[in-house]
Amino acid sequence: MKKKLKVNRLIIIAVIGYFVYVCLMQQQTMDSYDREAEDYQNQIVEAQAENEKLQHIKSNINSTEYIEDVAREKLGMYLPNERVYIDITN
Repeated sequence: MKKKLKVNRLIIIAVIGYFVYVCLMQQQTMDSYDREAEDYQNQIVEAQAENEKLQHIKSNINSTEYIEDVAREKLGMYLPNERVYIDITN
C-alpha cells in the first residue's frame, strides 16, 4: 500500500511539474509574440507618418512655393534679383 501511495505521489508531482513547465513555456512564447506585435505596431506608426508626409507633398506639388523650393534645392536655380548667401565656413 505504501509503495502504491509513493508511486501515485510521484505521478502527481510529475504531472504538476509538467503543467508548470508547459505554462512557463507558453508564457515565454506569448511574451515573444507581444514583443513582435509591438514591433509591428511601431512599423505601422512610422509608415503612417511617412504616408502623411507624402500626402502633404502630393497636395502641394503644383504650388509655386514647392516648385521654387525644388528649383533652389535640387537644381540650384534662383529668381532674378534674389540674393543668395553662401556659407564659406563649411
